[in-house]
Amino acid sequence: MYGLMGSLKAAEGRRPELIQLLLAESGDMPGCLSYVVAEDPADELTVWVTEVWKDAAAHKASLQLPGVKAVIARARPLIANFGEYRETRPVGGHGLAD
Repeated sequence: MYGLMGSLKAAEGRRPELIQLLLAESGDMPGCLSYVVAEDPADELTVWVTEVWKDAAAHKASLQLPGVKAVIARARPLIANFGEYRETRPVGGHGLAD
């Protein structure tokens, strides 16, 4: 499995709209095992995204999906900057196949 964890800082007052966009295409991404968008309770502008993919190739392929490309283009003006970003190697967990 292949994982990603990262944070985005929304433009002032735009976090709800950014979250809505990030969730817009989350249901139809082949190879995606888990996609979680979360508000940071300590910072009203920060959004965390945690993803688990079948493999890195599945993640890379998702970036070419028309719906994902459209969401990225629409989300860019809502993002003030990017925060932490980590690649991970998931080894299992609730809801994930071993």
